[in-house]
Amino acid sequence: MTQVVTLRIPNAQDRVALAEIELCGELMIAASAAGEERLSPDRIDEVLDVAGVECRTTVPRQGPHRR
Repeated sequence: MTQVVTLRIPNAQDRVALAEIELCGELMIAASAAGEERLSPDRIDEVLDVAGVECRTTVPRQGPHRR
């Protein structure tokens, strides 16, 4: 029996998911190259290129990392 792969046109959710994956990849690359233990919030903003972008919602920053 032959299997057929159907290609479909990506929808908006696909594009958003791909953009999120790309941003996560950029963060992982920056984190692996960082000398410090964690990326600072300013460095994260720089990597994600969000400097000057006004956000409508706020996400609380993480507290100190517990071990």
